[in-house]
Amino acid sequence: MNTRHTDRVTGTLIMIAAVLVLSPDALLISVIQADAWALVFWRGSLTAATLTVSLVVVHGRDTLREGLRMGLPGIVAGTFFACSTLSFVLSVRLTAAANTLVIIAAMPLFAALLTRLFLGEKVPGRTWLAVAAGLGGIAVVFSGSLARGNLVGDLLAMVTAVLMAANFVIIRKNRRVSMIPAVVLGGLLTTTVTFFLTDPMRVSNTDILLLAAMGAVVLPVPLSLMTVAPKMIPAPEVGLIMLLETFLGPLWVWAAIGERLGVETILGGGILVFTLVLHALAGMREQRG
Repeated sequence: MNTRHTDRVTGTLIMIAAVLVLSPDALLISVIQADAWALVFWRGSLTAATLTVSLVVVHGRDTLREGLRMGLPGIVAGTFFACSTLSFVLSVRLTAAANTLVIIAAMPLFAALLTRLFLGEKVPGRTWLAVAAGLGGIAVVFSGSLARGNLVGDLLAMVTAVLMAANFVIIRKNRRVSMIPAVVLGGLLTTTVTFFLTDPMRVSNTDILLLAAMGAVVLPVPLSLMTVAPKMIPAPEVGLIMLLETFLGPLWVWAAIGERLGVETILGGGILVFTLVLHALAGMREQRG
């Protein structure tokens, strides 16, 4: 087995593990009873603390130097991460979790557009077709929310997808620099802002356990793994594996609290996922050819 094949298998397994660990995130946000600001506070602080410990274990005395290496791009990425964390949590609280995850699944399409605009990379014709079809699927999801009054939550999911795409572009442009410190910075920013908006100590014992699971495992583990996998497998394959969350996330919510999917969500999500699968497979075929 050659090194390239070994890296592909390893990268694929790492990415699958990351998505499996991340998939209960929307469920945790849905069942935690604390107000949104307190949830974001603990989400950010615990994630930042966990990742800081991991950085210290890996880099020791050079941890601060490693963090400073990210420079201005890392500061921007950290700010985007903080904003996307807030918009994601509010989206799950204001609309169906399935809606949020379906709309966020369009992130690779937004990343393609931003890559063209800010990095000047050529975007294949198939990507433009995928963007058009994907936006059509999102429009179907939005149509259902107009009737149910969940439009704000859907719009926040769209904001989350764009912010995540922007971070993808920053990481791509600065691929030789670790952006894990940027995630730490994002967690610290959300912690600082929300500290003045709520009393973070007013959480139940049950919420404390759920928040601990979120901040110590569900977020930092996959975020760390997702900085490794793209170095081993092509971006289209990363995007294809990430689609697992679009399926697994709503499944967790349905199994735990019985949240049902609207017809528009199923139809729009089907259009979007089918589009992304075809687009990813085409990209994989091109890279192997």
